[in-house]
Amino acid sequence: MLDGKELIERLGKAATELRGRLVPNTAMERVTWLRAGGPAELLFQPLDEDDLRLFLQALPEDVPLCVIGVGSNLLVRDGGISGAVVRLSAKGFGGQEMAGENRIIAGAISPDKHIAGFAMDQGIGGFSFMYGIPGSLGGALAMNAGAHGSEISDRVVEIYGLDRSGKKVTIPREAMRYDYRSAAVPKGVIFTGALLEGFARERSAIRDEMETVRAHRETAQPVQEKTGGSTFKNPDGQSAWRLIDEAGCRGLMIGGAQMSPMHCNFMINRGNASAHDLEYLGETVRERVYNHSGILLEWEIRRIGRFLAGRDVYEFVPQELD
Repeated sequence: MLDGKELIERLGKAATELRGRLVPNTAMERVTWLRAGGPAELLFQPLDEDDLRLFLQALPEDVPLCVIGVGSNLLVRDGGISGAVVRLSAKGFGGQEMAGENRIIAGAISPDKHIAGFAMDQGIGGFSFMYGIPGSLGGALAMNAGAHGSEISDRVVEIYGLDRSGKKVTIPREAMRYDYRSAAVPKGVIFTGALLEGFARERSAIRDEMETVRAHRETAQPVQEKTGGSTFKNPDGQSAWRLIDEAGCRGLMIGGAQMSPMHCNFMINRGNASAHDLEYLGETVRERVYNHSGILLEWEIRRIGRFLAGRDVYEFVPQELD
C-alpha cells in the first residue's frame, strides 16, 4: 500500500495541472452514507471532463482505479481502498438539459431525484420512480437501479464515458445487457452522463406520481438514518424484507449496526458502527435467511476495499453450494 502523496508524485507534471481536488489519504467515512470505512489512498474530484481525461492519461496503469458516486449504495471496508478513487463533481457532471422531444441528457453525478424533477418540469413522463432512489445517475446506470416497478434501463438510450486511457466512449443501451439490479459495465469505463428518453405526460399527473413516491419513502423507509438504501436484492418472486423479517432479523444488531426496525432490508449505522460491524451483520442476515427459507440473498450494497488485519468477515456460503 502506497501513501497517497507517493501516488501524487507518480502523476508527474499532471498533478500540478489538474484543476479539481486531489486529496491523499482521504477518510471515506465522510463520503459514504453509511458513515463507515477506511481511507482512500488518493481521492480525485475532477472539475470537468477535460480534467478527468488529464488525470486518466497521467495515472500509471499499475495503480488500481475505483469510481464512486455520492456514496449512497456503498460500504468501504475498514482497511481502506488501494490506489486512486475518482468521485465526479456536481459542477462538472451534475446537470440536465433537453436533447430533443422527450429526451434528456444528464450528468453522471446528477441526483436521481433531480432528474425526476427536471423531467416533471419539462412534461416528460417515465421518471417519477427515480424520485425515490437515493444516489446519482452513474450508480443507477451501473446497477440498473429501480423502484415502484420501473428501472433506469427503461429510460436509457445511450451512455457516455471515458475509458482508462481517457478516450471518449458511447455505449448503446443494448451493450449494457441490463437485468434485475445488474449490468455489463465495460471494464475501466467511467460514466460521465447518459441520454435518457421518456414520454409526454401532464405535469400534474407526474407531480402526483412523485408525491406518491415521496410519501411511500418517508413513511416506509428510514430516510433520517445513516443507511445505504436496500441492502439485498429481491429474489425472484420474493421480497427481501419479508424473508428477513420471517427469519427474525428485523432490528437485529451487531455492534453499532442494525437492520432497521422500520424497513428490515435497510441496514443502518446507529452512530458508531464500523464497516466490519455492517458487513458482519449483513452476512449474519444472509445465513439466517438461508437457514429459515432456503433462499440465499444477494448483496445490493456495493462492498469495496480491504479488511483490516484480523478483521475479515466470513462470507456465508451454504454447504450445498460448495
